[in-house]
Amino acid sequence: GLLLPEPALASASAVAGLDMMPVLLAIVLILVGAQLGGALFTRIGQPPVLGELLAGVLIGNLGLLGWHGLEGLRQMPALEMLAQIGVLFLLFEVGLGTNLAQMMAVGASSMLAATLGVIAPIGLGFLVALVFLPGHHPLSHWYIGAALCATSVGITARVLSDLGRTATREGRVILGAAVIDDVLGLMVLAVLKGVVESVAGGRDFDAGSVLAILAKAAVFLAVAVVLGRQLSKRVFQLGARLPGAGALLPLALAFCFLMSWLAGLVGLAPIVGAFSAGLVLDEVHYRDLRARDAAGRDVQTLLEPLTGFLVPIFFVLMGMRVDLSVFGAGSALGFTAVLVAVALLSKQACSLGVLDRGTDRLAVGLGMIPRGEVGLIFASIGAGLVIGGEPVVSPLMYSSVVAMVAVTTLLTPPLLAWRLRRLPRND
Repeated sequence: GLLLPEPALASASAVAGLDMMPVLLAIVLILVGAQLGGALFTRIGQPPVLGELLAGVLIGNLGLLGWHGLEGLRQMPALEMLAQIGVLFLLFEVGLGTNLAQMMAVGASSMLAATLGVIAPIGLGFLVALVFLPGHHPLSHWYIGAALCATSVGITARVLSDLGRTATREGRVILGAAVIDDVLGLMVLAVLKGVVESVAGGRDFDAGSVLAILAKAAVFLAVAVVLGRQLSKRVFQLGARLPGAGALLPLALAFCFLMSWLAGLVGLAPIVGAFSAGLVLDEVHYRDLRARDAAGRDVQTLLEPLTGFLVPIFFVLMGMRVDLSVFGAGSALGFTAVLVAVALLSKQACSLGVLDRGTDRLAVGLGMIPRGEVGLIFASIGAGLVIGGEPVVSPLMYSSVVAMVAVTTLLTPPLLAWRLRRLPRND
């Protein structure tokens, strides 16, 4: 067989010895921290993702207590890679849980509520960043606004399910608007990412270029829905001809990674491709492969162990990158407080999009408040983009966005439950 020369083997061994040991210990620390934090918040009736974030914040800020031994974890390439794959799985899972037919049939109320729920947060977030952080690049101001726009479908869906209100008029409008909101948010992210990369590369950027990126994102999603559905069907038909069991999950992951790669190939964020892969993957496509599984598990069920491993790494790592020292200045606390207030109030614009008089507008506005995972994804991508030698999302901006995500996610369940319990059922 082909053998590496001895120096190469020694080098590979040294690299493995240097890289694997701290990575293994870091994974242990992160997973245990995520489980403890998640269990604590679950016990008090809050989403476990908040506990995972808090665990990361505590790990990442031990330096404030005089111990700096774990600060290197924030930028460890292996952890970053695992976290980014976790994000792809997270968006793939969101897409799998989204019924495309129902999304298309939610009506004008959901579409209008989602549109207003994107425009108002972006505009108000931009103004807040401009007033409090005037020395930063204008694209940083726009990026802060964009980080406020996407609603977390998972948080709201859980509250509606717990209260048995998913099938009510309010529930249908909220869930439809939240899904459309995420799609629009991903398109906004595609535009901003393209603008930043163009400006950073020294190229002129005008309105026509913005429209071109927007059109590219829209075309990709449309093509992904049409052709991706056919591709998915063919892939799983071929997979069903392979002997043996266990092919469903590998083929589903391959499809997710392929769509993510295609999105990156056309200049979009790979998460757009992962979301579209979940959106078009129909259970009918893999019926034969599912039948081979002894328990008859679907893709979402098979995916759970992987997301249970990788997604907490993403959330803990996002928490670790929060620098609590930036809040030492009063102006930083002021910016964060106003940003949180704007995040809460701007989503009430969604209520103006409710056209059905029988639907409670306040309930819709409250249901659209949580930002969750998409806001964190915006912040993490922005922290990696650079203009003029400075990150588009500075440490202060990043920490403030994470605080905004945490507060909006904490407040939504009790507020929405309070409002819905006061309403008669209208299923």
